[in-house]
Amino acid sequence: MSQVWYSVLVGLVAAERLAELVVAKRNLAWSLARGGLETGFAHYPFMVVLHTGLLAGCLAEVWLADRDFVPLLGWPMLALVVLSQALRWWCIRVLGRQWNTRIVVVPDLPRVTGGPYRLFPHPNYVAVVVEGFALPLVHDAWLTALVFTVLNAALLTVRIRAENDALRSLDV
Repeated sequence: MSQVWYSVLVGLVAAERLAELVVAKRNLAWSLARGGLETGFAHYPFMVVLHTGLLAGCLAEVWLADRDFVPLLGWPMLALVVLSQALRWWCIRVLGRQWNTRIVVVPDLPRVTGGPYRLFPHPNYVAVVVEGFALPLVHDAWLTALVFTVLNAALLTVRIRAENDALRSLDV
């Protein structure tokens, strides 16, 4: 896979992220119109910067460090990127209007426990973690994979705690 094709892949992932933001914005308006309460917003700007940095880092490292495509690593990582996207969109589909990039709880809506949520509590974050190391490693951008994974682990510690606190309000 040449650097150009890898850049196209990263561009496609960026386009997917923009599509997520369109869905999230629409769902946020829907949730707020129904009395939804946003929590955990202090870490959201850091999340946006980190995820943007992942995409930029993938491109910068591959182009500036002249990383090679290593087929034995690259093809399995590409498969994981595709699978992480499938899991993410399964989460979005199952949560429907309740899915968002922000933490928003709408009073009187039941907690979603079907689809991937019946398997584990935060499947979307599984997709984020897998994509975060797999996308850079498609083209051997190991430094980007390492930095994103470490920073994302710290972010997810805060994010999951805030989300669990918000979800507990549904269980009351």
